[in-house]
Amino acid sequence: MNRRDWLTLCTAATAGAWPLAGRAQAPNFVEGQQYQKLQRPVGVSAPAGKIEVVEFFWYGCPHCFAFEPRIEAWVKALPADVAFRRVHVGFRPSFKPLQQLAVSLEVMGLIDTMQQKVFNAIHVERQRLDTAESIIDFVAKNGVDRAKFTQVFNSFGVQSKVQQGTKLAEDYRIDGVPALGIHGRYLTSPSMVGGDRLPEVEGQRLALQLADQLIVRVRKGA
Repeated sequence: MNRRDWLTLCTAATAGAWPLAGRAQAPNFVEGQQYQKLQRPVGVSAPAGKIEVVEFFWYGCPHCFAFEPRIEAWVKALPADVAFRRVHVGFRPSFKPLQQLAVSLEVMGLIDTMQQKVFNAIHVERQRLDTAESIIDFVAKNGVDRAKFTQVFNSFGVQSKVQQGTKLAEDYRIDGVPALGIHGRYLTSPSMVGGDRLPEVEGQRLALQLADQLIVRVRKGA
């Protein structure tokens, strides 16, 4: 979803289980069209010897909701030398509670169990998770210890990670989500690959094919 139209939410189709992005020969992708090579490389936090892939997302974005099952399957098949992480964007101050939620789930090791539940709560159940109170109530109802989560949610460490995530999105010049940053060197997204020419699911599939290619390129030192 583009930064300019983040308030225009449409009803997202119920997400099913997407097939894994093909790792066969992909179309010829063109720099400056389907992906960008960053003029100024961005620092990475992955351990030495690992290639970092960052998904920039927003829980309130219907396109991120639709992308989640496909990228989840893709991540499970990534090579051992690839380190994947998610960064929730902060296009507006009102995004901060959800940024804190995303970071808190990461810190507590709850992404695998809670990520899809958060998306479903917003896009299927139409819950408003836009305040600390509503978020804490939501996670508590889903079996997370309320006191522990509240402590983490309000911690200095989470606040710092939120700021770091916002800075990383700025460094990558993210203006829409979902988007994929490849080891601080490349940026692509389903919208960049598919645009208005292809169905959304095809743009998702091709974006992950392109990400596979960019990972190989980084591995070769390009």
